[in-house]
Amino acid sequence: MAKLLISDQISEKGIEILQREGSIEVDVMIGLSPEELLGRVGEYEGLVVRSATKVTADVIGAAKNLRVIGRAGVGYDNIDLEAASERGIVVMNSPEGNTNTAAEHTIALLMSVARNIPVANESVKSGKWERSRFMGVEVMGKTLGVIGLGRIGSLVAKRGMGLDMKVLAYDPYISQETASRAGLELVDLDELLRSADYITVHTPRTPETRNLIGAREFALMKDGVRLINCARGQILDEDALYDALVSGKVAGAGLDVFSQEPPPSDSALLRLDQVICTPHLGASTTEAQVRVATAIAEQMVDFFTTGQIRNAVNAPSVHPESLPKVRPYADLAERLGSFAAQLMEGGVREVRAEYAGELVQLESKVLTLSVLAGFLRQFLHACPALQLSDARHRTLARPSRIHVLLHVEVHVSETR
Repeated sequence: MAKLLISDQISEKGIEILQREGSIEVDVMIGLSPEELLGRVGEYEGLVVRSATKVTADVIGAAKNLRVIGRAGVGYDNIDLEAASERGIVVMNSPEGNTNTAAEHTIALLMSVARNIPVANESVKSGKWERSRFMGVEVMGKTLGVIGLGRIGSLVAKRGMGLDMKVLAYDPYISQETASRAGLELVDLDELLRSADYITVHTPRTPETRNLIGAREFALMKDGVRLINCARGQILDEDALYDALVSGKVAGAGLDVFSQEPPPSDSALLRLDQVICTPHLGASTTEAQVRVATAIAEQMVDFFTTGQIRNAVNAPSVHPESLPKVRPYADLAERLGSFAAQLMEGGVREVRAEYAGELVQLESKVLTLSVLAGFLRQFLHACPALQLSDARHRTLARPSRIHVLLHVEVHVSETR
């Protein structure tokens, strides 16, 4: 019987799914200290966390029996992915459960910044009636700049259009055709910064996106721009943001995330009335927590009962029986994808992989993902997940209508 530890608070519905599976023994231990976790983790084959538990290299080193880590949510900054991969430990997340919740929180902060809602509420509750002090601005007819068109960014863009805003988007790996189908205008980063009245960031935190918005970028923005960050801390240079707020270049900011969480009590940003802060609430709704908990629970059950891997961030989603047969061809497909990327310039409308031979009866989806991994790695600086890179000022920001046909023929025959 596999032993699984849940070390962070997740929805009871997720716990019930795991407990119903008779082949998994589930222990729920919330609030373990780092020392306690180090002492206990060696007993378990599976670990389920949210964001509180820090799965460091030391923890992974002590986890002698650990086979899989499940993150109930999309981000896995609290897990040492490199250490897990070196040990052959699968790391899975549940990327779709909190998409709507994060998008709604972004819009909530946008409206709060526009209308000064939190500080006005505090003023009224203190016995004041300062209508003129809290003059706001409308969002209708204004330009919303969305940086990053992943699941959450795309949904925020849709919500912005629902508010009758003009939406500009920047994502160097989305074609103009794809953006146009969604009713979006795709521009390069500098044009977005110069044109937007409101800017919201939706990229992962990576070495390439660290301080993506700094002093140079703030200088390009309109006077009186308003900025929202519900993605990850350190994407915004907080010192540069403070300077821009004090100077009036940025009229207001809504921050759900910080470089250090919680931020220090003497943080200069926290002293500014024009900064609205929430304690990383982007995924914090009852509905979202049920979705991510049930999703990761079902994934863990599949892993321990059938060996199936889903939503892994460091391993292919393939049945273990097929992996030895597929792996050599996956390596080849990744190299071919990388080669194709080096032969072209501009954005991509389509990457198509075609296969022939007996291998198509196995896990051809893994080969397609390998092709894409090799192709994108040329732009993503060998990152294991899709991200913005330092290429953000290249012509990729205005993709051309290029159809890339990648024909991979793999013929398999038995040696008699």
